[in-house]
Formats: sequence, structure tokens, C-alpha cells
Amino acid sequence: MLLTRQVLMRSCQCPIGSFRSVEVSKCVPCPPNSNASKTASGICSCLPGFYRHPSDGKLTPCYKPPGPPTNLTLLFVDHISAILSWNSPIRDHTESISHHTRTKYITNLVYKVVCSSCSQNVVFTPSSDTFNDTKLTLTNLEPITTYILQIHSMNGVSRIIGNNTTSDDEESQRLETVSSPVDGLDSETAVSGNKEGFENMRVSTNLAHNKPIDLSQIKTEHAEITFTTTESAILSTVGNVHIVSTTNNEVDLAWDKPAQSDSSIEFYEVRWFPKPEFDAINKTALNTKETKAHIENLLEDTEYGFQVRYKTLNGYGTYSNIVYAHTQQSIRSVYEDSVQMRIVAGATVAVVIILVLVIVVTVWFLRTKNQDDSDKKSSNHLPLPLDYASNEVHAMDTTPIVKTIHSKVTTPLFGNSRCYVDPHTYEDPNQAIREFAREIDANYITIEAIIGGGEFGDVCRGRLKIPPNFVQDIDVAIKTLKPGSSEKAKCDFLTEASIMGQFDHPNVIYLQGVVTRSNPVMIITEYMENGSLDTFLRVNDGKFQTLQLIVMLRGIASGMAYLSDMNYVHRDLAARNVLVNAQLICKIADFGLSREIENASDAYTTRGGKIPVRWTAPEAIAFRKFTSASDVWSYGVVLWEVMSYGERPYWNWSNQDVIKSIEKGYRLPAPMDCPEALYQLMLDCWQKQRTHRPTFSSIVSTLDNLARQPQALLTTRSSPENDGAHIMDGQRGHNIFISTDLWLENIKMSRYSQHFKEANLVTAQQISRLTAQQLSDMGITLVGHQKKILHQARQLDTII
Repeated sequence: MLLTRQVLMRSCQCPIGSFRSVEVSKCVPCPPNSNASKTASGICSCLPGFYRHPSDGKLTPCYKPPGPPTNLTLLFVDHISAILSWNSPIRDHTESISHHTRTKYITNLVYKVVCSSCSQNVVFTPSSDTFNDTKLTLTNLEPITTYILQIHSMNGVSRIIGNNTTSDDEESQRLETVSSPVDGLDSETAVSGNKEGFENMRVSTNLAHNKPIDLSQIKTEHAEITFTTTESAILSTVGNVHIVSTTNNEVDLAWDKPAQSDSSIEFYEVRWFPKPEFDAINKTALNTKETKAHIENLLEDTEYGFQVRYKTLNGYGTYSNIVYAHTQQSIRSVYEDSVQMRIVAGATVAVVIILVLVIVVTVWFLRTKNQDDSDKKSSNHLPLPLDYASNEVHAMDTTPIVKTIHSKVTTPLFGNSRCYVDPHTYEDPNQAIREFAREIDANYITIEAIIGGGEFGDVCRGRLKIPPNFVQDIDVAIKTLKPGSSEKAKCDFLTEASIMGQFDHPNVIYLQGVVTRSNPVMIITEYMENGSLDTFLRVNDGKFQTLQLIVMLRGIASGMAYLSDMNYVHRDLAARNVLVNAQLICKIADFGLSREIENASDAYTTRGGKIPVRWTAPEAIAFRKFTSASDVWSYGVVLWEVMSYGERPYWNWSNQDVIKSIEKGYRLPAPMDCPEALYQLMLDCWQKQRTHRPTFSSIVSTLDNLARQPQALLTTRSSPENDGAHIMDGQRGHNIFISTDLWLENIKMSRYSQHFKEANLVTAQQISRLTAQQLSDMGITLVGHQKKILHQARQLDTII
């Protein structure tokens, strides 16, 4: 009897390489990358180097940790930031062994950054301890500094998808059941089969629970890259800015004197801001003559950023790198917050109930009223007045005003809106003011000096007190309405605020608010220290490098791209309507074509009003067709103004001469020492066919590429005085064929000379028979360029 039982037990035991457990009723082979080294095993242990997640079942294959990231590349670097990207690790062939289980099991791949040379002020994006993105952005770096970064890759080793993941206690109890004797098997044999599996599972526990990972406790593969930040265009001169002490609402900081300075320092300016509002416009500042500062009235339990710069007779230096400090939280405030939260919660519930009742009553009332109105109007329905039915944007005078700071009170009401709303479509203009502009109490505004004048009144510089305590203030520009102005003049004056209040972009003038409930009526905007771009360039003629001018031009193009995306057409883009702040950031101003042009000789009057001829596209002059493409033409003129340091376009020509010359094909010549690439961009903006002109987004990309490749700026026009005549002669000589190279140069397509040589197109007869498909096969794929080449090629028939 005993012998028979032993034989039966041996026949029920699973052989080596297979196992049986509560989950499996019969012996099955071990999953891939695992093995049972003994008979009668209750689990298959992972092979060396392979692991199984604690929440995975016993039938789950074992997987390897991932290899290092591949193709780690530095995409961009300047003096304060860098952008890295990489590809996922090369997948091991063992990871695809169980394709049929992919719907149930996955291997989560995450990355972790290690930078031993980065200071605590460096900001990483993404900022989490581990992340899934294959792109990393670093900001707040130090100029001319070498950084070494390691990108570690790791995974959760087959974490189960869904809600059936068991807890640690349940899993332990289940494994104990599995490791207990089965059909009379020895318990030690069953347990030994699981012991090694538990050791292998420990590696992925941290990943499964998404806890911060200590790389000293887990072996990972990584890729490493070394890069050096560039030199700042204007080096920071205030160094070693550091936090001395912090309390719940106060911070002490200190810094070192500048190592070099051309003149004596008058004072230091310290500015600060909450960390989430780094890109905001309003930043609070104070001045001191010492190399330390005591800052009060800060918010509790808030992280602030601090920057310092100095002021000399020559002007302001640049701000230092940002230093962060976190204010403490008092015990009393925690208790007060708890009480306040209860009060707010109760008040919110009451308000919601009241609102629901009001909405119900209002809907009932409106339905009753609409029914009565429809009965009355059914026999006497009139169309809308023409002014409100029209979508035409009426012109309006604006004067450029600005400043680069943000605070909580000045967050735009409609900053996230991506579609411009014409204020003239409102039956009540005051409704547009209420929707898009913020009302400011006149008591918080102090006018310091008159800095200019406009059609509606004076333009002043002043100070605006800001929350939360309305003690600190910022510089603002104030545009006032003349006393005694008509109601129509007031509406026209405030329409600019209705337009400006819809925009929120670093390169577009920012509206702080309006004053309409007291006299004088005012529009408050950020203050721009350097004034209009044309005047600023004339005063600083020849003082900037080409790269600095490209940065300014890039800002203008970025602002116009934002306006174009919002379906807003500026119609009066010129250097005089672009403003410059202390950091040389350019911002678009003057929203809506002015009814009163500053210089009467710059305007051409048509049935639709006055047009600034020297900046306006031909189709807009002839047919008043204003589009984003006509703004691109104007941007080309602004580009010419910047590269010529504020020179007047077309000099002292009359408006009629300008119109006739442009119609005949004349274009402004390249300014002195203007890079060939920038002049080519001007000519692209001045294409007669508006569909052939680039978009503002493509202009931004072009300028970015030029900034990254300074060698492309070395080629300049040797004789700018002949460029204009060359263009006119080229236009007249398009039908004269001497050689393929000269013909392409005349039509401004010389960039494709090599393409024509490789295709062996050398005669006028060959070129005149070109087709769009041939051009595509030659590598000329831009539709606008194809149309231009084919159009000029057809004209060669006249000389064949």
C-alpha cells in the first residue's frame, strides 16, 4: 500500500523545466526566460539577468531591463538653456517572444536624468523624477559652462494592465499557498522554487509604485553627453547672488560687486516674482545702494525667484541668473486656511444654489418674452443696421505704449482665446470694453511725466500700484482722452483697449487695464523704455551685431505669427509701430490702421481711407485687400528698416512714384553690409503674387536657422546701390535668354542652378517646355517656386 502511494506521488510530480500551482491544474512548461531546476516545482524562477514584476502571474515571461537610450543628441544650446533628445533603447529579441500576451502585459519604459555638474537652480522639463518623454529641456544654466548629463533607462518589468493587480499582502498569501505541499510534495522543494523568484522581483518594486528611484540600489544602462553653453551676448556683471535667510514672509539676499564696470554704480535693482510666474509681465522691484537687500511682504509657503542688476551713468546692466528661495509657512496660517476653506466651501454651495434659482427664473422669463416678441415681429421684421451687419474693421489711431512685467491682477481675461473678435461688431461698444479690458481704480495710478501726444490726448509715463497690498508699484504708460471729447471719440479711443485686451504674447503690447469710471479716461499699458524701433535704431546706428538684429526681427515675426493665427490683420506694420524695452525685446503696437497718419506724406487716400503707401502691399493699395500676406509685405519693409538702422523707405520719393515703381517691378536695394540671406528674405516678402509670399511662421523658422548658422550671414551684397536697378532690369529682361544661370538669376531662382545643370537644361527651347512634374523630379518641390519658374519659362516662347 505504501509503495503504491509513493509510485503515484512520483507520477504526479512535474519534471524539470515545468511547474504546477493553484493557478495551473496540470504541469506546463516554464514561461520564456525562466526555468524550474527541480522536479515538483510550484513556480519557475527567472534566469539570471531576467526579472518578473511582483504583480505578474506565474505564467508571465521574464524580461530584461532596457538597454541605454540611443542617439542622444544636443538639439539646441545657448548661454542659459539647452534641449536634448534621444531614441528608445534597442529592443532585445526576447521582448517579443510572447506576442499573444501583449494585450495583457506591458513593460513600462521610463527615464531618469543624472547631472552632477548642474546647480540647484537648473530647471528640468519634464520636472518629475522619472518620465516617458524622449526630449529634455534645461533652463537657467550658466554661460560658458560645461555640463555632463546621463540619461538612465529603466522599466517596471511587465506590469499588469487593469485593476486586477493584487496588494502585497494578497500576493504573499497567494504565494504561500502555492509554496505549500501539493499532493504530498515536500514543502521545502516547493518553497525553494519561489525563493529565487522573490529575489528577482525586488528590482522592479520601486518602479511599480512610482517612487523616487535611488540609482545606487538598481543597476541601469545609460547614455552620456557633454556640452558647453555659449557666451552671453551681454555678460551678467552681478555675481554670487545668494539667499542669506528666509522667514514666512521675508527674505534676505546678498551679492558681490561687479568685477569690472566702466563707470561708478549708482544703485542696484532687485526684482522678484513667484516661480510659476517667471514668464509673467509684472515683476516687483526695489533699488538699493548696498550689496544686500531685505524683502518684505512676501506670501507664505511660496517659492520666489530673485534677480539683481546694477545702474550706471551708461544705463542698466543685465539681470543675474535666477536664485530661488521658498518662504516658510506659519502654524497660525495653516489653521486660518482651514477655517477659511470651510467658510468658502459653505459660501460656494449657497452661491451655486442661488445661481441655479436665478438661471431657472431667467430662462422662464426669456422664453415668455421671446414668444411675445416673435408674435409682434412676425409681420414687421427689419434687417440689421448696415454698421452692425458689416464685418469691415474701421480704422483707429493708436499710440505705441508698453512694459515687460506681469502680476496676478494683470492676467488677461481672455488670454487663452485663439480667435480675434472685432469690437465693432458689438451693438454696444461699452460691452466690448467690459469683456476684453480690465477696469482699474484711478487712485492706484500716478502720472509722472508727459512723454508724447496723440490724436485723442497726451501720452504719459506713470506708476501703477499692484496687489495684493497695493504698496508696490510698476512703471506703466498712460494714454489719456482729452477733456470734453465726444462720445464717439471716447468709443474710438477705448476700441484700441478692446483689441489689445484680447492678445497675450511676449512680442505683442500688453494691456494693463482702462479707467472709464472717472475723468480723464485712460488706457494703461506696459511701459517700453526704449520707445519706437525706428527712433531707437537711428540713435544707435551701427552699434548692434547682425545676430542681435536677427533676434529683434525674430521677435517681431513671432508676434505677427501670433496675430495671424488669431485671424487679426494689422494693416499698419512699420518700425514706428514696434516698441523696444530695456531688454531689447520688440513688441507689436498700434492696433488698427490709424485714421490720422503721423506724417501726411506717408499716406495715400483712397475711398476706404488713408494708406501708409511705403509699407503697404500693391494689392492693398489698389483693391484694399488686407490679409496676413499684405502684413508679410509690410514685414519685409520693416526688415529693410532694421538692417538700414531706421532709414526712411524709398527716401524722399513721392507716393505716386513709389506706387508706379513697385508696379513696374522695382524693389528696395539691399542696405549696406546686409547679409545676402536676409535680403533674399526681403525679396520673398515682396513677391507680387501674395500666395508666393512666406507665412510668418516660416519667417520665424528661417530666422531661427540663420541664428543657428552664423556662417550664412557672412555673404553680403557688395554694391547695394545697384540692387534696385538690377531688379528692374531683371524684370524687363526676363524674356532675354543668354544662359541658364543668368536666366535663373534674373528671375531670382539662382538657388536652383545646380538642379538645372544636373538635368542638362541649357537651351531656351528645353526650358520653355518644362512641366511641373519635371521640376518635382529635379527636386524643386515648393509650389510657389514651381509656378514662378513655369510662368517665366512660358514667356521664353516669344524669343524662340
